[in-house]
Amino acid sequence: MQSSTKKDSRPRGRPRAYDPAEALARARDTFWRNGYAGTSLDDLSAATGMNRPSLYGAFGDKHALYLQAVERYVATGRAAMERSLDGALPLRDALMRVFDGALAWYFPANEAPRGCFLVGTAAVEAVNDPAVREQLAAGLRSFDKAFERRLRLAVEQGELPADASVPVLARLASALLQSTALRARAGDARATLRATAAAGVALICGAAPPVRRSRAK
Repeated sequence: MQSSTKKDSRPRGRPRAYDPAEALARARDTFWRNGYAGTSLDDLSAATGMNRPSLYGAFGDKHALYLQAVERYVATGRAAMERSLDGALPLRDALMRVFDGALAWYFPANEAPRGCFLVGTAAVEAVNDPAVREQLAAGLRSFDKAFERRLRLAVEQGELPADASVPVLARLASALLQSTALRARAGDARATLRATAAAGVALICGAAPPVRRSRAK
């Protein structure tokens, strides 16, 4: 490594490899694992490799950092949903891509099931924190709207009847997604949750899921 007589203009304590997106992702995962109240500044420092002054300089206090993590999570989730809800795919396939993508987030490899970051952490803090409540509501609405846009296209393309209540179906899809997140964190098996999602998607698409009848003994 070459030496230099120039002064380093970076704030003191900030790692040379500092990456705002990576630091925010590490902070998000720490909040996701421990919850907002259960996450300390020391936890965040350890996760990001940044000391407290550096954290404050880059993101503000713990509350501001959490809000930024929520905002980034919602934006990432909405973008992933919109990619999955490709209008070139049949509606059933597009909806299942959303749920398969969500399950991949809710069940990280070699880790305990963690569910949805937004629902799992913001729903708790929203009771007494107006800023978190506003972000939670905005995030849920954005997911509703993503489903709604794809369902309106399905009506236009004849995949759903013309009189289908698109806003209601969109909220139903969102509710199924949120239930999947909660049940993942509660310990339901991934295969069980996918089967439930498939049944819900079948109902939204207008076809009842197949019923297996047990043989009489």
